[in-house]
Amino acid sequence: MNNETTGVIKERLEKAKNIVIASHVRPDGDAIGSLLGLGLALIDAGKSVQMVLVDGVPASYKHLEGSDLIIKKPGGEHDTFITVDSADFKRVGKAFEDFGGPDINVDHHKTSEKFGKINLIEEDEVATAAILAKHLPEWGYTITQPVAAALLTGIITDTLGFRTANTNPSALRLCAELMETGVDMPDLYMRSLVKKSFPAAKYWGAGLSSMEHKNGIVWATLTLEDRKRSGYGGNDDADLINMISAIDGNKVGMIFVAQSDSHVKISWRALEPGIDVSQVAKHFNGGGHAAAAGADIPGSIEEIQKIVLKTTREMLGL
Repeated sequence: MNNETTGVIKERLEKAKNIVIASHVRPDGDAIGSLLGLGLALIDAGKSVQMVLVDGVPASYKHLEGSDLIIKKPGGEHDTFITVDSADFKRVGKAFEDFGGPDINVDHHKTSEKFGKINLIEEDEVATAAILAKHLPEWGYTITQPVAAALLTGIITDTLGFRTANTNPSALRLCAELMETGVDMPDLYMRSLVKKSFPAAKYWGAGLSSMEHKNGIVWATLTLEDRKRSGYGGNDDADLINMISAIDGNKVGMIFVAQSDSHVKISWRALEPGIDVSQVAKHFNGGGHAAAAGADIPGSIEEIQKIVLKTTREMLGL
């Protein structure tokens, strides 16, 4: 089935002239890497491309070539609309409410709602960037060093540096091929997963001091006041969830991040094989993978935390 789908995508891209590509709000490394990788490859082929992230590019990814081309809202005419790394259409943001569904939707989330006219969903791939790294040459597009750096960033971040349970030989071979363009993978690894700004480190400190654990769940909380005191400019958790997930003796890691629009962003991580946190996220209109998922829920952090922790325990039998 996917062979047929990739053939249809190839034909559609060949005809496209003015393209809009978007990914989800509060973009992670795979969203940014997939957007940039596809966008730069299409630009190199002579296409007119708008790469759009409604929340912009986090500082930790601005070293990627082409990140300065990413805009926060689309403008002008387009003949092709593409979404990457979004499990559902509302995740691309309000700037696209009048767009209707995308012409092409590329994703790897287990909870994908397949909302595009053409859907290339490969759940077994470690990242949407891996899907693009595999298919771009088949579609006739060149993976240059900037394209490879973007795609490699997507794979590195979504596998947490090749530490997730779905990391496989195919993904590592893809990374080796991307490195052969001259990309400095250790540098990308350090910039994406290891290095932190001073405000991000202070933000981590606030989250770590808030940690609690009970019934196999370890969780942390980040308030708007924590963000203000630390001087952290993002509306995410500065990847603190990765540290929470490294704490031994638990089955699920979680983080609650207050948002300025009276919502709470929740991230789940399964810390043992066989636990599927994506279904809990889907219950709260979120999505993701068995091992990692997220949701965005309206309400105060105090009330949301009680409801979500209770539901997580019940649904996962903890």
